[in-house]
Amino acid sequence: MIQGEQMASIELGGTVKALKVERAKVQGELAKLNKAINVLQELFGTNTVTSNGHVHKRTLSTAVRRKIGNAQKARWAKVRTERAAKA
Repeated sequence: MIQGEQMASIELGGTVKALKVERAKVQGELAKLNKAINVLQELFGTNTVTSNGHVHKRTLSTAVRRKIGNAQKARWAKVRTERAAKA
């Protein structure tokens, strides 16, 4: 009976060790996938994801926001003048 318990303990210990090794492999693969995802997001998006999963949006300076706003106002002014010319 004691030998049976030792055999079960040895088999269980080996199983736990094998599972830990497999977990380490999977964690390494996940790290590689996370890096690949981050690279793709940086290439194709304005949002970047940090290693802890937080998303950081790119911020624009006030001068750039003002420039974009003025350009949009100019576009709308052009549309309004074209509408007025048609009417």
